[in-house]
Amino acid sequence: MTRYNRVAARLRRKKRVRKKIKGTPERPRLCVFRSSRHIYAQLIDDTTSTTLVEASTLSKELREKVEKDSGNKKGAELVGLEIASRALAKGIKKVVFDRNGFLYHGRVKALSEGARKGGLEF
Repeated sequence: MTRYNRVAARLRRKKRVRKKIKGTPERPRLCVFRSSRHIYAQLIDDTTSTTLVEASTLSKELREKVEKDSGNKKGAELVGLEIASRALAKGIKKVVFDRNGFLYHGRVKALSEGARKGGLEF
């Protein structure tokens, strides 16, 4: 499968999933994006189109902890724990998980398990 087909397939999956998932102020959407070197997570309220909380392997707090693990499961789990702690600090406990068209496997799964371990419910 060529690169274009993989990207197009992910975008088709993303559209299909996003038809069903909406983030609210009470239960925001936990959106995950992964690149080849980093992973990003955001809590989004779709009613006002605002980002409530964000964390990534590029965040100042995580950059020292992650170092060379920014592109693997260990780094993804740390991002999950960090997004959970930031969300709990803002009073957010329940979220809707949006895998953003990525397969629920590897780093995406590690991030979600880290977020659950940190105290988020989904």
